[in-house]
Amino acid sequence: MQLRTLGRTGVKVSPLCLGAMMFGSWGETDHEECVRIIHRALDAGINFIDTADVYSHGESEEIVGKALAGGKRDDVVLATKVHSTMSLTNANKQGNSRRWIIREVEDSLRRLQTDYIDLYQIHRPSPDTDIDDTLGALTDLVRAGKVRYIGSSTFPSHEVVEAQYVARDRCRERFITEQPPYSMITRSVERDILPVCAKYGMGVIPWSPLAQGWLSGRFRRGAEISSRRAQLLPERYDMSLPANQRKLEAADALGQLADDSGMTLVHLAVAFVMNHPAVTAPIIGPRTMDQLETQLGAADVVLTDDILDRVDEIVPPGLTILASDDGYDPPSITDKRTRRRNVS
Repeated sequence: MQLRTLGRTGVKVSPLCLGAMMFGSWGETDHEECVRIIHRALDAGINFIDTADVYSHGESEEIVGKALAGGKRDDVVLATKVHSTMSLTNANKQGNSRRWIIREVEDSLRRLQTDYIDLYQIHRPSPDTDIDDTLGALTDLVRAGKVRYIGSSTFPSHEVVEAQYVARDRCRERFITEQPPYSMITRSVERDILPVCAKYGMGVIPWSPLAQGWLSGRFRRGAEISSRRAQLLPERYDMSLPANQRKLEAADALGQLADDSGMTLVHLAVAFVMNHPAVTAPIIGPRTMDQLETQLGAADVVLTDDILDRVDEIVPPGLTILASDDGYDPPSITDKRTRRRNVS
């Protein structure tokens, strides 16, 4: 694979990033099989792995640590994330506070069997935490040698900009990457996030280029809608909902485009995300070896202008068919008190 530069760091990464969300109880429970999948990805040229503390409640990090033990660690750019709830009884075991970040990085290092993390990311914004407090804690970790670089994930564009200004004004380490949702049917990041990241020289590592399975090839007109994810989250795939019907129509049209172009829909979907000039490496998140093999070939796919124009006709640039697929609803949307003067 032809390597790309991660933002302005000078670090070279593969054009595909291996996501480890499906390793562990959320997906493949056989640790040895997960290790085999990771090793196959490394053998194929992937040198970039992304996980998070919350994935299978730490189990994913443990599996990645096992896979990289024995001399493979230094060959990999290793990324993980912090923010999500890690305890049902302790309200402070979550979020973006200095207290939690300084504590949780130690657990991630232990689970990953390493003494440093290449890219430590804040998994989601935390409206009740001053971004300066978060950046201050992350800066201390960089200076302590426990973290090399820091990044954000699923931040709205105004918070990406705010973090850059705070880092500059308070002499903090700055976010050098952003990890947004991006696919052929989830395109709102093209409006603001991707241009903002390009302006600030940030690497972009999009998650879910297959749109949570909608672009896997299984969702076509006349086909039985069945997937493991649909069983876990039935409301996200309820065909009685108009938005899901629109997603199915788009997935079917994109599938036909892939057929007409002599490629799989999976290759089209991943290559489309890779093609954006602001994108460094889309995250592929296989649960099985077969899923990994079907996605690896996307790194060699070249999309013509005619194909990209046709994608734009099916789903216009900047459009996300279902707004909740953008991955983060701020309190200004979810809390009525932010939108109405008199709410009890």
